[in-house]
Amino acid sequence: MILTIDIGNTSITAGLFKGSRLLKRFSTPTLRHKFPPFLFFVAKDPVTAVIIASVVPRAADNMIKSLKSAFPRIKPVVLGENARVPIKNLYKFPKQVGQDRLINAYAAVNLYGYPAVVVDFGTAITFDVISARKEYKGGLILPGLQTSLDALSEKTALLPKVSVTKPASLVGRDTKNSMLSGIIYGYASMTDCLTKKLAHKSTKRPAIIGTGGHINLIAPYCTCFTAIDPDLTLKGLNLLS
Repeated sequence: MILTIDIGNTSITAGLFKGSRLLKRFSTPTLRHKFPPFLFFVAKDPVTAVIIASVVPRAADNMIKSLKSAFPRIKPVVLGENARVPIKNLYKFPKQVGQDRLINAYAAVNLYGYPAVVVDFGTAITFDVISARKEYKGGLILPGLQTSLDALSEKTALLPKVSVTKPASLVGRDTKNSMLSGIIYGYASMTDCLTKKLAHKSTKRPAIIGTGGHINLIAPYCTCFTAIDPDLTLKGLNLLS
């Protein structure tokens, strides 16, 4: 069995795979626990390998210490340290690309074909473009849904703190729903528009894959996606293992 771990800015997501089948999935807030609770549940499973993608170095260090305690005989594979994603990276400064973005591109190529655009709705929203030659070309980075809502409340005197959820309607009839409508409908329209622009630059119609913690919330408001896969990163890690 393979334990895959994706350490993001907001949450840590883990998956236990047997072959290509995802048997168990876990999520816990990043940095809240030095010993992630899900390790209590998988420590008794016959795990043979662990592979990690992380954009939070401190959390990755804590995770590796915890894994040594849970699986003393297994040396974790950490993308960007003792392993690399086998995809040609055309970024001007290749080391600036987050490992999660590269593994998403790798997963998209292997599971959905190429060219492709991966849109990941997390703490930040990333658009990643894969060419018809299976090359990682680069992309776009924007503030995520909750990040944008938090910025509104922090930078204005009268707007409240709001947790991201479905708006009541397109036209908000109170402040909370006006903020939710702006974020959800606004970001959905932006996603449709940007993916259309990116598709026009491709030699053939790309697959448009949606993923990330908020994808199931935003996807019903979009028309662009050819596939929705909340576990794309975990599946990519499993493919690489």
